[in-house]
Amino acid sequence: METTKNKKLYFGRPGSMYGLISLLIMLLLTIYQVIMSYCVLSKDSENFSELLLYFSVYIVAEWIYYFIFAIVQNRHISLEMIAFALSSISLYVTASVSPSKTQTQFVAIFIGLALYIAMVQYMKSTTRTSAIRIPMAVMALGLLAFTLVFASYTNGAKNWIYIGPISIQPSEFVKLAFIYVGAATLDKIQSHKSLTAYVFFAVGCVGLLGLMSDFGTALIYFATFILIAFLRSGDVRTIVLVCTAAVIGAILILTLKSYILNRFASYRHIWEHMYDSGGYQQTRTLIYSASGGFFGVGLGNGHLRDIFAATEDLIFGLICEELGILTGFLIVITLILLAFAAAYNARFSRSSFFTIAACAAAGMIVVQTALNVFGVTDFLPLTGVTLPFVSRGGSSMICSWGLLAFIKAADSRSYPQLAKKAKRNRR
Repeated sequence: METTKNKKLYFGRPGSMYGLISLLIMLLLTIYQVIMSYCVLSKDSENFSELLLYFSVYIVAEWIYYFIFAIVQNRHISLEMIAFALSSISLYVTASVSPSKTQTQFVAIFIGLALYIAMVQYMKSTTRTSAIRIPMAVMALGLLAFTLVFASYTNGAKNWIYIGPISIQPSEFVKLAFIYVGAATLDKIQSHKSLTAYVFFAVGCVGLLGLMSDFGTALIYFATFILIAFLRSGDVRTIVLVCTAAVIGAILILTLKSYILNRFASYRHIWEHMYDSGGYQQTRTLIYSASGGFFGVGLGNGHLRDIFAATEDLIFGLICEELGILTGFLIVITLILLAFAAAYNARFSRSSFFTIAACAAAGMIVVQTALNVFGVTDFLPLTGVTLPFVSRGGSSMICSWGLLAFIKAADSRSYPQLAKKAKRNRR
């Protein structure tokens, strides 16, 4: 039920102060995107027409979304503007480094947007949030098992499915199911049975990812599980016990499979391996990103773009080099602010499902951001995870929009009709 305190969160119609601010942000975002478009197009006459079409459609789609949801439906679209801004950076960097892959990234953004809208609409009803919990859990485990059996090793991990020219990373989509199942399972009054059921599901997901040697994603899943379990139980002793068991399991795996440990042998020693595979990527990332200074050398003028996985795992370094360290840190801060938005909105959510799902999704984004940024800068072992919304990759982009849907659904302002109904019921 909407409270008086919650009513203050509503910013009002587009003619209000919030409406004017959102319009100003949209105008500034469009100006920035036009400048970025010019930077890319001025250096690529061969793909000029195709890239111009993608950039134009993207900007027009943003304004259509703004008109429909902010003007017509009178909703706040702060989260969407953030996602549009970050996704556009991914689109421009991809077009600059790999023009042939721009179409895939362009399509992935709009598939992600469609998934976002569908998820927010589906979660409008609190009565159906647990309806697909069990089928989704079965599907998630089945998809990971299918990947383990039929996927081929790519860059040391068995986590990609190839369907003709299309490559899919199923573990990215399972992230959404992992959060949904956890939030739906623990939505009701806590019981040992429900918590145990989710523990087995989480162990199954993390275990299958471990067998695929996808340890970066496994760590993200595990951190999210800890967050979900703590949000619902608040039992620190149980969490410590689970973490201890996980550490023992990880040590056991590294002992039995010593070749896995070799993948992290260069951690904190990358400068000793700057000319071999152990530290080549990270040392170049540090050198080139620092050379960009505060404002960068300009889109398309960097050197890191010639290094393998520059637009995926090393995207933070590439952005720091070409767009500037300020832009790189602004992106990180923006992703962290999503966590604060989730925590703030969760205080007024309609049920514990939305509180758990929003905080877990935001936590997953923050953990993944930390692994990407600290991994390429050698503060943490390089695990090869992507930077949400920014790294090139269709599966990652779609998943990022899906995670944002959980944060959006927790905000009571996302459903103006429900707010009006609650207001009428109070009368």
